[in-house]
Amino acid sequence: MPKVTLDMSMSLDGFITGPDAGVEHPLGVGGERLHEWISDTVQQLLRAGLLDELQVHVVPVLLGAGTRLFDGLERIELEQERVIASADVTHLRFRVMR
Repeated sequence: MPKVTLDMSMSLDGFITGPDAGVEHPLGVGGERLHEWISDTVQQLLRAGLLDELQVHVVPVLLGAGTRLFDGLERIELEQERVIASADVTHLRFRVMR
């Protein structure tokens, strides 16, 4: 069976878009430093047990407001598999525990 992996970027404070996301600023004000992703889809996959792995790239910026990736989720156990750090981004890989 294929592995289902989320691969995306977020800010240090957990946002995947900046504040005031809309037509003029699809990723929100300041959110252009992050990759676009729909948090609701990720949350649905996690709730349904369909996501096997998370690869999150943490960008050293604090947005302060916007859309958070994990808002509204129950506790989900993750097992850290890899960390690669640099000055521009920290790459994290986790296995979703079932």
